[in-house]
Amino acid sequence: MPELPEVETIVRGLHGAVTGRRIAEVRVEIPSVVHSDLPGDFAALLQGESIEGVTRRAKFIVMRLGSGRSLVTHLRMTGRLIVEDEPAEDAYARVRLRFEEGGWLRFSDVRRFGRMRLAVDGAWAEGLGCEPLDSAFTSEALRGLLRGRRTPIKSLLLDQRLVAGVGNIYACEALYQAKIHPKRRAGGLSKERVGRLHTALVRVLESAIEMRGTSVDDYVDAEGLRGGFQNMLAVYGREGLSCFRCHAPIKRVTLAQRGTFYCPRCQR
Repeated sequence: MPELPEVETIVRGLHGAVTGRRIAEVRVEIPSVVHSDLPGDFAALLQGESIEGVTRRAKFIVMRLGSGRSLVTHLRMTGRLIVEDEPAEDAYARVRLRFEEGGWLRFSDVRRFGRMRLAVDGAWAEGLGCEPLDSAFTSEALRGLLRGRRTPIKSLLLDQRLVAGVGNIYACEALYQAKIHPKRRAGGLSKERVGRLHTALVRVLESAIEMRGTSVDDYVDAEGLRGGFQNMLAVYGREGLSCFRCHAPIKRVTLAQRGTFYCPRCQR
């Protein structure tokens, strides 16, 4: 699933490519992937809208429309948003937008888990937690989120109600950088360890954005290009390989139904 760095990369690409364009035509290939907060046909409601800007909230891509509404997309596991000059042949295309100024935006999704929603307010974002790259997300703020919680720290980092946008890859990488075992009780972390985790989490996310995301499965950006952070992964997907710091073999366990990678020597 695309996580914060991948979604941020896509948003930056879309912002330059579609801002200021007007939607001339909407083709919905699979109706089950679209939803509207307003009564009526999704395509008819969206047609004629202008795109005023593109932003991100957690793992959601938000296109602000001229009417004040928003087109909100969640890519889930295998979704893609691709800008193209002409509509490409794609058996997995779910929605296509044609612009008056020329060009198309294609929403493709192999597994049909992704969703596109025409929203009239911010209700879709209710319950989302702190953005880990916001200035308000300090080490002290993170300590407050962890205080009293008995859940494993890895599981807590994946809880979108607490920290929005972090997924499996970057939780594993941040915990490795901070030298914290993924099963350690969140509320039991010392102030010093929380500080290390905060620094590691921000550093890993910013580095991944700089390298345009991590392409370990299906992820590509708005231009259809792969990211580069997969070449920098220290533990994720490296089960059995040597730790870069201590040379112990990387281990894999399951936490919150997710494969979790860590070094048993560095992250005791």
